[in-house]
Amino acid sequence: MPKTAPGAMRGCLWRCIRALASLVILGFFLQENIAAARVEQQHDPLLSEKKKMIQQLAQEEISSKIKNHLKYFTEMQESSHVLQHVTYTVLAGVSLQPKKLLTVGIFSVQHSHKTHLLDTMTSLFQASSEQDLEYMLVLVLLSDTDPKWLNQTVANISGLFMPHIESGRLLVVHGLLGGSRAKSRNDTSPCGRLYSRQKTSLALLMNFALSLSEYFLLLEDNVKTAPRFLANIFWALPAWKQLPWVNLDFSSMSISGKVFHTEDLSRFISFLLLFPKDIPTHLLLSEFRLLLSQNVPIRLSPSIFSRMERDSEFEDTCLPAEQDKDLGRPDNPAGTVFTDMISFWNTSPQFAYFLNDDYFWALDPLKGNYLLVVLDKPQKVIKVAVETGSTKNRLNLLKHGQLLLGYNPMEYPQRCAHYNLVGPLVRGQLEQMVFYEEDAVMEISCIKLLVTSSHDYPVRITQIKVWTEVEDEESWRVL
Repeated sequence: MPKTAPGAMRGCLWRCIRALASLVILGFFLQENIAAARVEQQHDPLLSEKKKMIQQLAQEEISSKIKNHLKYFTEMQESSHVLQHVTYTVLAGVSLQPKKLLTVGIFSVQHSHKTHLLDTMTSLFQASSEQDLEYMLVLVLLSDTDPKWLNQTVANISGLFMPHIESGRLLVVHGLLGGSRAKSRNDTSPCGRLYSRQKTSLALLMNFALSLSEYFLLLEDNVKTAPRFLANIFWALPAWKQLPWVNLDFSSMSISGKVFHTEDLSRFISFLLLFPKDIPTHLLLSEFRLLLSQNVPIRLSPSIFSRMERDSEFEDTCLPAEQDKDLGRPDNPAGTVFTDMISFWNTSPQFAYFLNDDYFWALDPLKGNYLLVVLDKPQKVIKVAVETGSTKNRLNLLKHGQLLLGYNPMEYPQRCAHYNLVGPLVRGQLEQMVFYEEDAVMEISCIKLLVTSSHDYPVRITQIKVWTEVEDEESWRVL
């Protein structure tokens, strides 16, 4: 059967999203005008008549759009009630838990060959310290209907992880969707069946996790976890707390390794179930991020989650290739470094950009101070890293800083006219992949390290690292 072109699929999805947005905006417009008209009618009858005409035109436009998208909004209405028919059964652990900082949500179904759920859970717990486990709950959602598989899986989990179950760190539940969505299983392709299964499991998992924690980490059942992964996440969350984000990516995988605000989960569930089941799950994750105005992925490096292996031959076809590439050493392109910070110990700001053992000392940086690299010619930057302080004793860190990439260079003073935020420094460090919006400027001319809060001690800016260009340029555009 012929495949739907990715561009056509994205176009269809965005038409639905734009239709929804236009109706919401027009609805607000109409409500505001009605409220205003009620007040103004008491003072100016002529003005009131004009308002009525505007309201009538707005109402006609809304009615027209509703008729054009009737099928879409009927599906939306049905989807909004779908989780009223959900059934959960607690298979292991206690469902009434004190609210934690992080829920690690793992969804799993029966596979045609070897399952990696137990390996995934073993890797996760082995990578966590006793202190880490106090702040998180591991939630495993089983959404298969085979009772033999369910009983065996629960028995295996209980046998291996009973201490974590008894301590309230592990909760295993079974979930089923009721209603028409659960009965409709006539997917047209292997990919359609995969996406449908993923979306059902995601909806059940996230719905159960709505009140369990402040943040939610999503994992599939075939993921290997790096040691002390929780420390990486916990240090990143406060650094990003004052900045807008929808999800933070801690891996290159299309679904696993994403951290959400738990308060966003209900919106994502509704969004997930609005669309036909054969629309790829990873595409909907990307579109949800875009809908909430996070225009590019925020991928922190290095990845702390990796896939054990594909679970079926169809996953290589149905899911995007993972993009954890070995980029080698940084290749800082030629540029000039400027700063308004006070240097001492006879160090130059240029030292922070040299790929050697030199570094730049800044005396008590103040909020608004900066270190700016102006490149000799524009470059396509694909990854950046910043190192500050001493790696041995964690002293002299730039604790409060952000990195920005600039374009549209100016001659005097040498700087860029526009900047985009890459992210905040986390414990004085930053290492992130760089992504670009579709049709955006992809040639960077400035790299700016900005001090966001004053420091009352000297700061050592050890090195700024830049990786430029890759062979497959299109792979770094936003999916």
